Amino acid sequence: MGTVNFFEFLGHYWWIVFPLIPAIGGIGSAIERSARRRHERRLEVLRAKSELKAAEALARTAPVATVSEPKPITRPQPLPDQLEKLFAAHDAVTHRWLEYELDVAKIIDFPAMSDGRQPLTAAFLKAKRVADGLRPTSATAKVTAEQVAEYRSAVTDYEVAFDLAERDARRQSDSGFTDAERKRLQKAKQLLTVAVDTAATPAERQSAYKRARRELDGLIAVSDEAIVVLEKKVALELEGPQPEAETDPR
Repeated sequence: MGTVNFFEFLGHYWWIVFPLIPAIGGIGSAIERSARRRHERRLEVLRAKSELKAAEALARTAPVATVSEPKPITRPQPLPDQLEKLFAAHDAVTHRWLEYELDVAKIIDFPAMSDGRQPLTAAFLKAKRVADGLRPTSATAKVTAEQVAEYRSAVTDYEVAFDLAERDARRQSDSGFTDAERKRLQKAKQLLTVAVDTAATPAERQSAYKRARRELDGLIAVSDEAIVVLEKKVALELEGPQPEAETDPR
């Protein structure tokens, strides 16, 4: 029996096309949602880095505290002092999170920490947004005791949620991947080691970096900020210290 012309086939069985339309639309929606999540995570990283830089700059310009007489232990702590301690605790958790978000090697080891589909990671990211939203603009901002208490509770939730997400990510490690995918992840990590190794030649480092990117493609979500940090490391290693010019012994 000869090959049936494709268009002739569709002419007879045109009704088959309609059940496929929802599936095609579903694939498009999934791609759109994935792109939106990546964009949101990138904005979140940028905001976190900006807030940390601002906090560090404020800490450098703050006047040095002078020794004062000890206060009675029954006296409530002033709100600015409470806020400064809460800011420090808040920033400490953000620093810990950025260590995962901006280090490709850590993302490879603990991919769940950068995967918003993981329940505990999603809960942590939600707690982060709440704490960030309740954070006063400065330690001297006009806030009530109730607002400070609400912010303190949010910071505590932020700390606990991060600890739970981190513990779960370390427990999972790469268990969610197939054997073939795990081999690709390990290969990528080995290649990244070469990419920042001063003992390797510039050509070897560039090649290792490009091959590592290919191994990771489609396996784990690496933020744009993490790529920028990695590329800066590779660029520094490629530039490296310049050898001193040899002098003519004559």
